[in-house]
Amino acid sequence: MSKPKVGVFGLTGCGGCQLEILNLEDQLIDFISAVDIVNFTEAISEQSDTYEVALIEGSVSTTHDIERLEHIGKIAKIIIAVGACSGTGGLNCLKNLYGTEKAKELVYGDKKGWIEAIDTKPISEYVKVDYYARGCPPTRSEIVDIVSALIMGKVPEIPSYPVCVECKRLGNTCLYEFGIKCMGPVARAGCNARCPSVKSSCVACRGSIDDPNVNAQKDLLSQYGLTVEDIMEGFNLYNACVKIVQKSK
Repeated sequence: MSKPKVGVFGLTGCGGCQLEILNLEDQLIDFISAVDIVNFTEAISEQSDTYEVALIEGSVSTTHDIERLEHIGKIAKIIIAVGACSGTGGLNCLKNLYGTEKAKELVYGDKKGWIEAIDTKPISEYVKVDYYARGCPPTRSEIVDIVSALIMGKVPEIPSYPVCVECKRLGNTCLYEFGIKCMGPVARAGCNARCPSVKSSCVACRGSIDDPNVNAQKDLLSQYGLTVEDIMEGFNLYNACVKIVQKSK
């Protein structure tokens, strides 16, 4: 039985999600033994257009990104968005809040004309995404679990409950008890509550759950004298694109 051919690609982003694959440590040998990696920007110089599965990190922030993504979409049978930037637009979407031209001016000044940039969008705006390995960066185990499930012909099990569930499972004290704002009630789990577990606020880098209980979040905030507006700046950090798309519909 031939191994599935896999391509790993990076659009506009830091490259950290690709590095998480290389950082699989004791799982790396098993991973590369189970698949045939034919394209991997951070790992190999060879490039091939014979892949069946594409793992894509980074957001769409340039016209070149669009061209590359559409090319990948025509070849790959399965597309997996890896990380926050590809899944929701991630940190790159913050520039959309300012306006792309204003953001270029703030960063590059009178050299802004040198920069080829467009409004940032997640890859799902241009291609059909089959599965998401969410987070900044995604957990290494989730990347492996998704690819392993596909190899075995199974549907990957991806959490759709809030981070609060993981905190309760771990016995964590709610961060609000320490006066720390947290998006846990509406943020998608799957990270094993890695930030709240070290008393650091969840900023929903994995996006929100499909049907967030906004009223529950409001009730929680009211207990601590806060409003939704008080924490929305934190939500913008990784989910500004989601808000902009929702407002335009």
